[in-house]
Amino acid sequence: MTPLGQKMFNLNKPEGKFSLAFTNDPWKTCDPFGFPRAVLNETIGISFAQMPGRVLQLFKYQKIWREIWTDGRQLPKNVGQRGGPDPRWYGYSIAHWDGDFTFVVETTGSDDRSWVDGDGYPHSIEANFEERYTRVNHNTLDMTVTIDDPKMYTKPWLIAKNNFKWNPDQEFEEQLCVPSEGIAYINTIGIPAGNSVGVAPSK
Repeated sequence: MTPLGQKMFNLNKPEGKFSLAFTNDPWKTCDPFGFPRAVLNETIGISFAQMPGRVLQLFKYQKIWREIWTDGRQLPKNVGQRGGPDPRWYGYSIAHWDGDFTFVVETTGSDDRSWVDGDGYPHSIEANFEERYTRVNHNTLDMTVTIDDPKMYTKPWLIAKNNFKWNPDQEFEEQLCVPSEGIAYINTIGIPAGNSVGVAPSK
Protein backbone atom coordinates (compact mmCIF):
# COMPACT_ATOMS: atom_id res chain seq x y z
CA MET A 1 0.00 0.00 0.00
CA THR A 2 1.00 3.62 -0.43
CA PRO A 3 1.11 5.81 2.69
CA LEU A 4 -2.40 7.06 1.83
CA GLY A 5 -3.62 3.52 1.26
CA GLN A 6 -2.23 2.42 4.62
CA LYS A 7 -3.85 5.42 6.34
CA MET A 8 -7.26 4.65 4.84
CA PHE A 9 -6.89 0.95 5.60
CA ASN A 10 -6.13 1.74 9.24
CA LEU A 11 -9.35 3.78 9.50
CA ASN A 12 -11.48 0.83 8.42
CA LYS A 13 -12.62 -1.56 11.14
CA PRO A 14 -13.76 -4.89 9.66
CA GLU A 15 -16.20 -7.03 11.59
CA GLY A 16 -13.72 -9.91 11.78
CA LYS A 17 -11.41 -7.82 13.99
CA PHE A 18 -13.73 -5.35 15.71
CA SER A 19 -16.98 -7.35 16.05
CA LEU A 20 -20.37 -6.33 14.75
CA ALA A 21 -20.68 -3.81 17.57
CA PHE A 22 -17.69 -1.68 16.63
CA THR A 23 -17.14 -2.24 12.92
CA ASN A 24 -17.54 0.75 10.62
CA ASP A 25 -18.18 -1.48 7.62
CA PRO A 26 -20.71 0.33 5.39
CA TRP A 27 -22.53 -3.00 5.01
CA LYS A 28 -23.41 -2.84 8.72
CA THR A 29 -26.24 -0.43 7.89
CA CYS A 30 -27.05 -2.12 4.56
CA ASP A 31 -25.19 0.40 2.43
CA PRO A 32 -24.47 -1.09 -1.01
CA PHE A 33 -21.49 -3.39 -1.31
CA GLY A 34 -20.54 -1.40 -4.40
CA PHE A 35 -17.88 -2.49 -6.83
CA PRO A 36 -15.65 -4.46 -6.61
CA ARG A 37 -16.92 -5.87 -3.34
CA ALA A 38 -20.14 -7.10 -4.95
CA VAL A 39 -18.14 -9.68 -6.90
CA LEU A 40 -16.09 -10.69 -3.83
CA ASN A 41 -18.70 -11.02 -1.07
CA GLU A 42 -21.80 -13.20 -1.14
CA THR A 43 -21.06 -14.39 -4.68
CA ILE A 44 -23.26 -17.44 -4.28
CA GLY A 45 -25.24 -16.64 -7.40
CA ILE A 46 -24.69 -14.45 -10.46
CA SER A 47 -26.30 -14.28 -13.87
CA PHE A 48 -25.66 -12.34 -17.06
CA ALA A 49 -28.35 -10.96 -19.33
CA GLN A 50 -27.36 -9.74 -22.80
CA MET A 51 -29.13 -6.71 -24.25
CA PRO A 52 -28.40 -4.51 -27.28
CA GLY A 53 -25.20 -2.60 -26.51
CA ARG A 54 -24.85 -3.83 -22.96
CA VAL A 55 -24.72 -6.79 -20.60
CA LEU A 56 -26.45 -6.80 -17.23
CA GLN A 57 -24.79 -8.64 -14.37
CA LEU A 58 -27.30 -9.81 -11.79
CA PHE A 59 -26.36 -10.66 -8.20
CA LYS A 60 -28.35 -12.95 -5.94
CA TYR A 61 -27.38 -11.09 -2.78
CA GLN A 62 -29.40 -7.87 -2.48
CA LYS A 63 -31.01 -8.66 -5.87
CA ILE A 64 -29.02 -5.93 -7.59
CA TRP A 65 -27.67 -5.50 -11.11
CA ARG A 66 -25.03 -3.48 -12.91
CA GLU A 67 -24.74 -2.27 -16.50
CA ILE A 68 -21.68 -3.28 -18.52
CA TRP A 69 -21.59 -1.40 -21.82
CA THR A 70 -20.47 -3.18 -24.98
CA ASP A 71 -21.35 -0.47 -27.51
CA GLY A 72 -17.79 0.82 -27.97
CA ARG A 73 -17.95 3.77 -25.59
CA GLN A 74 -14.93 4.76 -23.49
CA LEU A 75 -14.70 4.93 -19.72
CA PRO A 76 -15.12 8.44 -18.28
CA LYS A 77 -11.79 10.09 -17.43
CA ASN A 78 -12.94 12.73 -14.95
CA VAL A 79 -15.27 11.02 -12.49
CA GLY A 80 -15.81 13.16 -9.41
CA GLN A 81 -14.17 16.22 -10.95
CA ARG A 82 -15.70 19.51 -12.05
CA GLY A 83 -17.75 18.89 -15.17
CA GLY A 84 -17.43 15.12 -14.85
CA PRO A 85 -19.94 12.48 -13.79
CA ASP A 86 -20.48 11.63 -10.14
CA PRO A 87 -18.95 8.49 -8.65
CA ARG A 88 -21.29 5.53 -8.45
CA TRP A 89 -21.41 2.67 -5.98
CA TYR A 90 -20.92 0.26 -8.89
CA GLY A 91 -18.81 2.54 -11.04
CA TYR A 92 -18.84 2.82 -14.83
CA SER A 93 -18.14 -0.36 -16.80
CA ILE A 94 -17.33 -1.23 -20.40
CA ALA A 95 -16.40 -4.61 -21.86
CA HIS A 96 -15.10 -6.50 -24.85
CA TRP A 97 -14.44 -10.10 -25.83
CA ASP A 98 -10.92 -11.53 -25.77
CA GLY A 99 -11.34 -14.45 -28.13
CA ASP A 100 -14.49 -16.53 -28.03
CA PHE A 101 -14.57 -17.46 -24.36
CA THR A 102 -13.29 -14.55 -22.23
CA PHE A 103 -15.39 -11.49 -21.40
CA VAL A 104 -13.17 -8.62 -20.18
CA VAL A 105 -14.77 -5.84 -18.12
CA GLU A 106 -13.10 -2.54 -17.21
CA THR A 107 -14.53 -0.39 -14.43
CA THR A 108 -13.68 2.98 -12.93
CA GLY A 109 -15.43 5.69 -10.90
CA SER A 110 -16.46 3.44 -8.01
CA ASP A 111 -17.59 5.43 -4.98
CA ASP A 112 -14.71 5.40 -2.50
CA ARG A 113 -17.04 4.95 0.47
CA SER A 114 -17.17 1.27 -0.48
CA TRP A 115 -14.47 -1.18 0.51
CA VAL A 116 -12.60 -3.50 -1.83
CA ASP A 117 -13.53 -6.43 0.42
CA GLY A 118 -14.70 -7.39 3.88
CA ASP A 119 -11.19 -6.84 5.28
CA GLY A 120 -11.47 -3.11 4.67
CA TYR A 121 -8.98 -2.59 1.87
CA PRO A 122 -9.65 0.87 0.37
CA HIS A 123 -9.82 2.14 -3.18
CA SER A 124 -9.95 5.60 -4.72
CA ILE A 125 -12.46 6.92 -7.24
CA GLU A 126 -9.68 6.79 -9.86
CA ALA A 127 -9.07 3.07 -9.35
CA ASN A 128 -9.27 0.93 -12.46
CA PHE A 129 -10.50 -2.64 -12.22
CA GLU A 130 -10.31 -5.46 -14.74
CA GLU A 131 -12.57 -8.49 -14.51
CA ARG A 132 -12.02 -11.50 -16.73
CA TYR A 133 -14.78 -14.09 -17.06
CA THR A 134 -13.61 -17.19 -18.93
CA ARG A 135 -15.91 -20.01 -19.97
CA VAL A 136 -13.60 -22.95 -19.29
CA ASN A 137 -16.18 -25.50 -20.38
CA HIS A 138 -19.95 -25.74 -20.62
CA ASN A 139 -20.51 -25.74 -16.86
CA THR A 140 -17.51 -23.77 -15.54
CA LEU A 141 -16.85 -20.03 -15.44
CA ASP A 142 -13.58 -18.67 -14.03
CA MET A 143 -13.36 -15.08 -12.78
CA THR A 144 -10.40 -12.89 -11.85
CA VAL A 145 -10.43 -9.26 -10.70
CA THR A 146 -7.36 -7.00 -10.73
CA ILE A 147 -7.07 -3.50 -9.26
CA ASP A 148 -4.78 -0.74 -10.51
CA ASP A 149 -4.99 2.19 -8.07
CA PRO A 150 -1.74 4.20 -7.78
CA LYS A 151 -3.23 6.35 -5.02
CA MET A 152 -3.68 3.37 -2.71
CA TYR A 153 -1.30 0.67 -3.96
CA THR A 154 2.23 0.65 -5.31
CA LYS A 155 1.39 -1.79 -8.11
CA PRO A 156 -1.62 -3.58 -9.61
CA TRP A 157 -2.66 -6.74 -7.80
CA LEU A 158 -5.11 -9.60 -8.12
CA ILE A 159 -7.88 -9.05 -5.59
CA ALA A 160 -10.15 -11.96 -6.46
CA LYS A 161 -10.24 -15.31 -8.17
CA ASN A 162 -13.41 -17.35 -8.23
CA ASN A 163 -14.86 -20.37 -9.95
CA PHE A 164 -18.56 -20.68 -10.77
CA LYS A 165 -20.55 -23.74 -11.76
CA TRP A 166 -23.60 -23.45 -13.97
CA ASN A 167 -26.86 -24.53 -12.38
CA PRO A 168 -29.58 -24.78 -15.03
CA ASP A 169 -32.29 -24.87 -12.35
CA GLN A 170 -30.98 -21.90 -10.38
CA GLU A 171 -33.58 -19.56 -8.97
CA PHE A 172 -32.47 -16.52 -7.01
CA GLU A 173 -33.70 -16.52 -3.45
CA GLU A 174 -34.56 -13.19 -1.86
CA GLN A 175 -31.48 -12.37 0.20
CA LEU A 176 -31.78 -8.75 1.26
CA CYS A 177 -30.02 -6.64 3.86
CA VAL A 178 -33.00 -4.79 5.32
CA PRO A 179 -31.93 -1.73 7.38
CA SER A 180 -34.65 -2.08 10.04
CA GLU A 181 -33.87 -5.78 10.50
CA GLY A 182 -30.13 -5.03 10.56
CA ILE A 183 -30.54 -2.42 13.31
CA ALA A 184 -32.72 -4.79 15.35
CA TYR A 185 -30.14 -7.54 14.99
CA ILE A 186 -27.27 -5.26 15.99
CA ASN A 187 -29.15 -4.01 19.07
CA THR A 188 -30.15 -7.53 20.10
CA ILE A 189 -27.04 -9.54 19.25
CA GLY A 190 -24.14 -7.31 18.29
CA ILE A 191 -24.08 -4.46 20.80
CA PRO A 192 -22.85 -5.08 24.36
CA ALA A 193 -25.61 -4.91 26.97
CA GLY A 194 -27.20 -1.52 27.46
CA ASN A 195 -26.09 0.18 24.27
CA SER A 196 -27.88 0.75 20.99
CA VAL A 197 -26.83 1.67 17.46
CA GLY A 198 -25.13 5.06 17.42
CA VAL A 199 -24.44 5.11 21.19
CA ALA A 200 -20.86 4.71 22.34
CA PRO A 201 -20.23 2.19 25.13
CA SER A 202 -19.75 3.66 28.60
CA LYS A 203 -16.19 3.91 29.89
